[in-house]
Amino acid sequence: MPKEVSSKLEWTINIPDGTSERIEPESGPILRVWLRLKGTIESFILKIWKFLEKAWILAVAEPKKVIHGLKVGLAISVVSIFYYTRPLYEGVGGNAMWAVMTVVVIFESTIGATLYKCINRAIGTFLAGSLGVGVHWIANHSGKHLEPIILGTSVFLLASAATFSRFIPSIKARFDYGTMIFILTFSLVSVSGYRVDKLFDLAHQRLSTIAIGAAICVIITMIFCPIWAGDELHRLICRNLEKLAHSVDECVAEYFRDDKTSTASDEDCSKKMQGYRCVLNSKATEESMANYARWEPAHGRFKFRHPWKQYLKIGASIRNCAYCIGTLDGCVNSKTQAPPNLKKHLKNICMRLSITSSNVLHELAFTLKTMKKSSKIDFSVEEMNLAVQELKNSLISLPNLDIITNPLPAEANLEPITKITIPPFMEILPLATLVSLLIENATKIEGIVNAVEELAVLGEFKPVTDKKPKCNQSTTNNQAL
Repeated sequence: MPKEVSSKLEWTINIPDGTSERIEPESGPILRVWLRLKGTIESFILKIWKFLEKAWILAVAEPKKVIHGLKVGLAISVVSIFYYTRPLYEGVGGNAMWAVMTVVVIFESTIGATLYKCINRAIGTFLAGSLGVGVHWIANHSGKHLEPIILGTSVFLLASAATFSRFIPSIKARFDYGTMIFILTFSLVSVSGYRVDKLFDLAHQRLSTIAIGAAICVIITMIFCPIWAGDELHRLICRNLEKLAHSVDECVAEYFRDDKTSTASDEDCSKKMQGYRCVLNSKATEESMANYARWEPAHGRFKFRHPWKQYLKIGASIRNCAYCIGTLDGCVNSKTQAPPNLKKHLKNICMRLSITSSNVLHELAFTLKTMKKSSKIDFSVEEMNLAVQELKNSLISLPNLDIITNPLPAEANLEPITKITIPPFMEILPLATLVSLLIENATKIEGIVNAVEELAVLGEFKPVTDKKPKCNQSTTNNQAL
């Protein structure tokens, strides 16, 4: 009874102003620990839920990554049969785990990257194994005292030379992975050969298991939902051209827009205007895809030895244009703006130049998509050059505008006087900067046109044929009658 009564007691404090405050008893240590543990569990579950949401969004946005994960799981499952099955396990001499490791290391998302690693691993392993066995034979016949010296010296010299070769640009671009495998394999063969008697059998078994793993990787990546690096590079260049075209249009439209209030549709326009930033960040992706595409066989519309290097030239020209558009974006968001009357004078011609420039970029993207020579590109470039010339003429006539109209007071009863003045330099400068950037951008677009035309020649693009309906001879005769 005393415990029940004490648990129901309430403590109050009387305050001098006549009010009272209730004080609740503190919770025990067990309850505090439980509340803290409950909060930790809830936060952990919330983090897992957020992670699953992000993973689901990524899987929906890029299903190719999900496909790649499934293909890797399938390859590892197939190659694990050599480890689980006793006859196959004994057939490879107990080195089946090397096949599993090979799949994990060399399986990439694109066929070109997988072939690149397979071929490099095969060449590096074969050369290192052959040299290792040869050095081991020489060291074995040199006596017990000289054997460790020869092995150690060979490892030092070859590892140093191979590591230095990785800094050579041509080797780093195409054989960097193979050089690393060469160093690893030669070191393993040389070091283990000092304690292993049957070194040749060990090297043969490991080479066979690596070949099994590489073959499974190549078969699965080329049969199940193949992803070609050359195709990905081709699509990336097309997307970059379209992003540049949208950026040019939106930048000029935003600069000359009178109403600066934001609306719901302005978010899409802003995303299109910032598309040039994706172009600036695509250099590393283009170089890696071009390198992997060289290892791929002929596929689809791409023949063997397709000019993949030309795509890098097109990408460099596109980035030069993107740098110019980035500066143009800076003019749009600058706090120093030209007067409205000056903008109005050049608005139409600037808009025309941006439209013609974007038309050229869209036509180039269409040329790459269809891999057919365009019959409209020359006309589009000519329109862009005419717009450039008109913009230059309008800029020359800019100082002759009547900028300030200064009427006299109404009490004077005199005719108003129009004051003709030359615009101040600081008022002309923002607009002149925009005009010069548009002209420079048109020049850089011509560089993209030349690079695409060179690709059309090297890649043997087909000419566009106008499909006109052929009239029947009898119909022609009837019409003549």
